[in-house]
Amino acid sequence: MMRRLPLILFIAALAVGPQLLPEFTVTLLNYIGLYAVVALGLVLLTGVGGLTSFGQAAFVGLGAYTTAWLTTVHGVSPWLTLFIGLALTAAVALTLGFITLRMGGHYLPLGTIAWGISLYFLFGNVEFLGGHTGITGIPTISLLGWELKSGREFYYLIWLTVLLAMLALHNLLDSRQGRAIRALKGGVIMAEAMGVNTARAKIVIFLIAALLASISGWLYAHLQRFVNPTPFGINQGIEYLFMAVMGGIGHVWGAVLGAGLVTVLKQWLQDWLPTLLGQSGNFEIIVFGMIMILVLQRARDGLWPMLARWAPATTGPRRVPQADALPRRPAQTAGTLLLDAHDVTKRFGGLVANNKLSLTVQAGEVMALIGPNGAGKSTMFNCISAVDPATEGEIAFLSASTADAASRDLAGRGMSRTFQHVRLLGQMTVLENVAIGAHLRGNKGVVSAALRLDRAEEVRLLAEAARQIERVGLAEHMFDAAGSLALGQQRIVEIARALASDPALMLLDEPAAGLRYREKQALADLLRKLRDEGMGILLVEHDMDFVMGLADRIVVMEFGEKIAEGKPEEVQSNPRVLEAYLGGVE
Repeated sequence: MMRRLPLILFIAALAVGPQLLPEFTVTLLNYIGLYAVVALGLVLLTGVGGLTSFGQAAFVGLGAYTTAWLTTVHGVSPWLTLFIGLALTAAVALTLGFITLRMGGHYLPLGTIAWGISLYFLFGNVEFLGGHTGITGIPTISLLGWELKSGREFYYLIWLTVLLAMLALHNLLDSRQGRAIRALKGGVIMAEAMGVNTARAKIVIFLIAALLASISGWLYAHLQRFVNPTPFGINQGIEYLFMAVMGGIGHVWGAVLGAGLVTVLKQWLQDWLPTLLGQSGNFEIIVFGMIMILVLQRARDGLWPMLARWAPATTGPRRVPQADALPRRPAQTAGTLLLDAHDVTKRFGGLVANNKLSLTVQAGEVMALIGPNGAGKSTMFNCISAVDPATEGEIAFLSASTADAASRDLAGRGMSRTFQHVRLLGQMTVLENVAIGAHLRGNKGVVSAALRLDRAEEVRLLAEAARQIERVGLAEHMFDAAGSLALGQQRIVEIARALASDPALMLLDEPAAGLRYREKQALADLLRKLRDEGMGILLVEHDMDFVMGLADRIVVMEFGEKIAEGKPEEVQSNPRVLEAYLGGVE
């Protein structure tokens, strides 16, 4: 009950607000609500997904102009125009998304600026949309026989929309699909290796943000009963991003806080600055720029996390999820050939990182890939896992070629991996990080997640993640932020995440790095147990004591080539291996 008290008080204040507040304040709250809907989309797109967009105002314009034109010229019902506007916005967003989201780095935000400007001038230059004069006479909305004529009446529809959007977004982020979206910020390579279709995830959040903006535009048009291109320009798009960043770009409540702060500050500054400076002008823009710089320096995550830290703790002890085990893939018979890499060559321009390298991994064995730094071990891992396909040669996993496969395809077939440089989402709990590994063991979609229809599956996925965390000996850290753990523990979390996918073959890139002696012993015992269960393990490791006491077979690399292969005792006495590691032997 204590956890929900702030929300209950907030909703109660919203409910009684129009009855107590003056007309001007109600109007201000209406605009805060409209802006908050757009900012919520940016929380998902930019704050969670890591994709910066300056063009959301154009999508607001699409929703507004669609209902304005259809209701005034063709007499279409305003409620029907809402769905027509969403369909049109979806079509435009998908088209722009497939083009724009292929770009990375600074090209993506530049691309959003380009199409934002283009749509703004489209609104102003098309005659049937009224040009820069706009469209007037937009009809009012009726809701269950109640005609929303005034701002006080419209207020409830706007804030009901805000609350529903917040609830849907919260549900989405607290789900299998939400973890996949959050994984985008941790890097495409990790997400794809866990089975996440990152291209699809980017399109999905781009589409959701556009649809929220379109709903805001539809509300705006029927509140104002007039539209022209001015509110849909690139300046407004930048302001929406300001709201999300200032409030807390990665937090649902940050969108509402940011929309409120920017709207109220803008109004106050427009009133005070001309009086203070003795002349009129857009001086508030200058002040906003200074405030944004200050926020980015002092509170990079926005103001909402700062407020949340000051609030008294309302959460009790967290319970370990309990549910029936997920279905498992059929175990491979010991000795079955899992991986067959033949004459693999990888070139980077004139550099040959791997040169005609061959190796095999069978079910129920630990194969170690060793060699000095720079020998090409991690490059070979990337070729095997389809992160960076081989230039030449053949790689087969479970008798099927990986030539045309993506990392997520191999994850679906039963290959999982860890990374040389740990790739965890530091702000998420250990439990949530490990649950990303079980992504392909669920099938509920975005709509089910937003409507909270995925709870049974979600509990099973989290319970599976909890079992793997207990299996690797980190149960006491299950609800800790992954970034708060020591490096060695983070590597163990990666192993748990890989195990959550129920792999037939696991690739471990330096799993013992950063572990203490007892932790290495525990890891070796775990890997032996997995081997006895029929799993194949291919590992890269520099700790020779760890490797020699664990591996069934070893492949030794130097300068991208295989120089030895055999059992540990054979490799230890091989002159070429001693030459590579020790510089020669008498």
